[in-house]
Order: sequence, then structure tokens, then C-alpha cells
Amino acid sequence: MQPQILPSRAALVDRIALQFEYGQNLIVLLGTSGLGKSYLLETFITDKYNDFNKAFVQVTAQMTDIQLMSELLEQSFNAPLIDHSLSLSENFYQLLQQQACGPCLWVLDNARHLSEELQVELELLAKNSPSTLYIMLAAQSKLAFAAAINIHLEPLNQSESKQLMRWYFSDLPYDEDPVYQAFIAAAQGNPNLLLSWQATEHIADVVVKDKVSWRLHLLILMLIILFLIIGLLYKSDMTQWWQQYYQQPEPEVLTTAISVKQIQQPLANSENSVIAAPPNLPASTVELQTPHNDVPAIMQSLTAKQTTPSSKNTPSVEPKILATQPHSNISAQVESKILTGNAWYLQQPDTNTVIQLLAITQQQVSAEFISQHKLQKVAHTYQTKRNNKTWWVVTVGSFTDMNAAKLAMSALPAEVKINKPFYKKISKIKQEIVLVDQ
Repeated sequence: MQPQILPSRAALVDRIALQFEYGQNLIVLLGTSGLGKSYLLETFITDKYNDFNKAFVQVTAQMTDIQLMSELLEQSFNAPLIDHSLSLSENFYQLLQQQACGPCLWVLDNARHLSEELQVELELLAKNSPSTLYIMLAAQSKLAFAAAINIHLEPLNQSESKQLMRWYFSDLPYDEDPVYQAFIAAAQGNPNLLLSWQATEHIADVVVKDKVSWRLHLLILMLIILFLIIGLLYKSDMTQWWQQYYQQPEPEVLTTAISVKQIQQPLANSENSVIAAPPNLPASTVELQTPHNDVPAIMQSLTAKQTTPSSKNTPSVEPKILATQPHSNISAQVESKILTGNAWYLQQPDTNTVIQLLAITQQQVSAEFISQHKLQKVAHTYQTKRNNKTWWVVTVGSFTDMNAAKLAMSALPAEVKINKPFYKKISKIKQEIVLVDQ
């Protein structure tokens, strides 16, 4: 980092901090390549908000959403336990309940590599975070944020361009030098081009790459294809040879037949419920089945029954949810009503959004929840697996935009909102459905 900062850049840093203090939690810094966006972000996160928990991430094209989520949460919390099956906002709310991290400042460079789903998560966190969370991004073009402030990074003027060069070069020519003046004008206030000045020859550092003949590229491509074909043939021959000479024999099947005399013999201890293994079988082949009680699921079902009123006094929420959906969604839902469970979700577009109402490990509890609140026409249930357990998740609606989803969320009664419903993408649900077959 350079030890000094130009006056226009220092004023821009103060302007960004002032926008955060005015209540704007999401700011995008826009500018073409070489204007110094990365240096401005480093200056801002170093000089401003020293009492905040700061996270600085340089996004690359190879970085996945899970890696970026882990980077942000690990720099904001102390040794967090991150659930990769949850979204960024869900992990943030869960970790915030476990430990108080205080106000946070997230700075992301090269934000053009962010996925659309992660952009939506960042905008939701900036708007609905229970604690102070400032998010600043840098990109070359405008991003798909609805409520973000875009601040454009302007090129340097002529005086600041010369001042920047004086910081780095000690033997600059006079200002009247025509070559020097032409170089300053051609750079157009781009710091990256200004720092390419060569002090000895007074010319820009322009590197001309050697032109490689197209025949050489074609030859290299043909060699690569040849090596791939040879590798595939070798792999196929080795597989057949391995299966022919080293195929493992089939395991012997142990007989489990019990004679009639052994069944008719009285049990030695009639009070014990454990059945002894037959004498012909080893002891390791017998497993004692102990009753398993899912205590969290039982407690959750009992709590749901105690806190919610009876179904007779509960108003029907189906007309309110159906009223918030567009007509195209209602017709599509009626046509696809013959599909239930996971099949219904697989038919929906990946960009649609649903509202998750309940996640339970007992199917009967989810059915009672839908019947109690009269959600049979708008609710759907899918199965997933988490921690080696089967979960039933109840959702309502299939919305093409967030405005319709928000109207449907506001239409939910207070008894349903006790479980803290939230929005979830259809693409995320399809990933959870795949876990059932694994």
C-alpha cells in the first residue's frame, strides 16, 4: 500500500463513511479497470470503523458461494460452526444467536463474480440484519441490487496525475516536455497507466507479446487429443484385466434357518426381551434392537400443539396466500396439483421463491400442522435428509418475484409466524431433495 492518498480519493473515503452513517448499509463502488478501486477499499477498511469486526474478501471466478460464505463468517465470528446446507443469511442469524459479534463491516472486491443468489442474500442481510452490518463492494459495472447506492470512481485530473507520478518517480521531466504532456493526456487519469511510465526512456511500458502461429496451436491441440485417447484406451484395458484376474469372490451366505425343535423349546429367561442368537450363528451377526425415541421431535410436536389454538377458531389463510400470487402462478399451481411431495418442487422453476413454515422429523406433525391452519390448497411438503434423519418441510406458494412473496408473508396469521417463516429458493430446495437418495 502507498503511504499517501490523493485528496480526491480521501474525500471519497469520507463520503462513503458518511453514507453509512446516514443509514445506507449497502454501497457499490463502480469504476473501470485500473482506477484504484482495490486500493480505495483497503484504505477505507484500514482507516474507518476501527471498533468494527472487519472482513475483506477478494472474489475470484473460481470461488464458490460456500467458500465466500465461509470467508465472511470466519472473519466476523470467533471459530464459527458453519452449516453448508444453509444460506448465508440463515448461518448469520444462527451464529448471531450463539455469540454476539458486534457491528460488522464487509468489504468485497471484484464483486462482478458474485452469483445472483449471493447478491440477494447480501441485500437481505444489509436490510434486515438485527445488528449493525455495513457492506461495501467494488465492481466495473452496475450490479443487480435494488436498494444499493452506486458511487462512481472518477479518473484523476491532470494535477493529481502529476502528483501521483512524483510520489513514484524522482527524475520526471519538466511539465513543458511534449513527450511528458502527451503521456499524461493519453493516460486519461488512470493510475495504472500513469505508473507504467519508464523513467529512463520517457515512454510507456508497453509489452508486445510474440505472435504464435496458428499452426503451433493446432499441433498442440492435436497432441492433447491424442494423449487423451491413449489414456482412455489404457484405462479400459486395465479395467478389464483387473476384473478378470482380481475380481473378489462372492461372500458366502450364512444360513439363518432355525429348526422347529429350537422354536418349541421354552425360553430360559422369559422376563428378558432380548432373543438369543441361534447356536449355528456367530454372536457378531446378531444386533440387539433398542427402542429409539426422537426426544427433540416429540418435544417440538408437543410445543406446537400447546402454543397454537384449535383449528376451529383459526381463520383460513388460503385465500390470503392465493390473493398475493399472480394469476399465472395460480393457474400453474392448479395444473400441477396432481403432483405432490418432492415431484411438485422439481417441476417448479429454479428462480421461484417459497415461504418455509415448518421443518419437522415426524410426517404426522406436518400433516396436522397443515390441517390445523387450513393450508391444504396452498401448502406443499418435501422430504430431505439432515444428520442422518428424514425431515418433512412445509412451504407455501411459488412466487416469481420477491414482492409477491413479501405480500404473502404479511398475510400469514400470527399463529403461523410463531415458527419464524422465511424465504427459500426453489433451486435450494432441489439441492436438499437430492440428499434423500444419497
